[in-house]
Order: sequence, then structure tokens, then C-alpha cells
Amino acid sequence: MKSWIGCLTLTAAACGAWAQTPVNVAAGKARAEAVCSACHGLNGVSVTDAIPNLAGQKAAYLTNQLRQLKDGTRKNAIMGAIAAQLSPDDMANVAAYYASLPGAPAASAKSDFLPQLAKTGVTFPENHRSTFTMYHTLNRPDINQVRYLYANPVALRAAREGKPLPDGSVLVLEQFAAKLGPDRKPIVGANGFYEPDRFLAYAVMARGAGWGKDIPEMLRNDDWNYAVFNADTKMRPGVNQAECLACHKPLDGKSYTFSIDPLTAAAKR
Repeated sequence: MKSWIGCLTLTAAACGAWAQTPVNVAAGKARAEAVCSACHGLNGVSVTDAIPNLAGQKAAYLTNQLRQLKDGTRKNAIMGAIAAQLSPDDMANVAAYYASLPGAPAASAKSDFLPQLAKTGVTFPENHRSTFTMYHTLNRPDINQVRYLYANPVALRAAREGKPLPDGSVLVLEQFAAKLGPDRKPIVGANGFYEPDRFLAYAVMARGAGWGKDIPEMLRNDDWNYAVFNADTKMRPGVNQAECLACHKPLDGKSYTFSIDPLTAAAKR
């Protein structure tokens, strides 16, 4: 990849108070290489079709989007967590770097996952339904799903004792499409939860010593890793662990776990 590296000056008219000093394209490239490239690619060509390319996009536009994600004007769980960690200078620098690049060579072009994120320490926990504790059931009306969450004894014991979840903790989330009635709405069982229909996937988060050491700090969840498995318990290819890490990043005070409260409640019963 060829790109020029230097300093650009964005006027106040273009970016307002967020870009009144010269921006540093080299610093933007370094930040993009460390974090942004996990999803958007170092060359601004994203890793999946669901993520936009940034190469050649206007710097003022990118800066404004990052600012809105940081202040909550624009809502996106993954990008909101990343933007929250960026300073105004970071935003301007990254925007200037991606603006300096030529556009994607073809609509079908994709970047590879970062090597340190393409690998995961997670393996599928055999017999989790008999050896783990199911601690929570959750309806997802926004996507017509019902989900079941399991914790292994290591995680359960730590939650019972009010301690952060340690190395060796494993949590499993089973995703099912909800059974729909004639009105195409989920059928609710006597227990208040959607009746499960088609199995979709297992999402597993686990942590082991040193698993996070190579993950960029802005994405790192201590030593947690993530993986998705199909019904045959084979790891699903093409899942970008960076998205899981970014989504869970704001939960550093809760062992990076969205369901820590129901887990703790179940552990103490």
C-alpha cells in the first residue's frame, strides 16, 4: 500500500473547534494500525461487507461521526466504545489519515483480520448443559430471539464470592430464533419467555492467562477471548473478535460481562 504521510491542516470552517490545529497523518496512521484496522483495515478497506470502507472519505465527515459517537448523538455500541477512548486530536488525525488514502479498488475488496485477533484461545466447552449452570434467560424482541446463558463452576464460584471473574471462567450464550405465531409475533410461554424454535449459534467468552497480551489496549478485555460456534460445535469462520471486544470494553468494572448481575444473583441462590 502506498500513501503519503505528513501533516494536513483542516480549517475551522471544515471541522469547527475540533480541528483548529494541524492534524498529524502519521499519528493517525499509527492509531489506525493499532485499533481501527481491526474492522476498517489499515488501507481503509473493511474486513466485512457489514462494515463501511473509510478510504478516501472526507476528513470532516469522519471527524464529525466520531464526535457524535463519543457524545452519544449517534448510537452504535461497538463504535461508541471506541470513540469514547479517542481525544479530539485522535479523531482528527485518524480522519485525516483515512482521507489521505485512495478509495477501495473494488466493491468486493476486503482486508484481512488483524493476526492477533484472528486467533482465539476459546474452545467449545463440551457437555456445558450438564456441567455448567444455566443462570439467565433473555428475550430479544428486537431480533425475535430467546437466549440461554450458562456459566462454568469457576465463574459461578467467583460471582458467589463477589470477586472478578478469573482465568478459567467460561460463559456460554445459546441463541434461538423465537417460535412465531400466526401474527408473526413471538409466542410467549407460561414462564414469560419466548418459546425457542430454530437454534442459531453458541457465543462463548472465556479467559486464560496471557490471552489478551497481544490485543490492542483500546480493544483488550483483560484476558478474555471470544468465539462463535455453529450447531455442530465447530467454530464459525469469519467472526471478527474485534467487534466482541469493542462491545464489551466499557464493562471493565463488571468483568466485561453484560450479565454479571443475573450471574451473581444465581450464584448466591
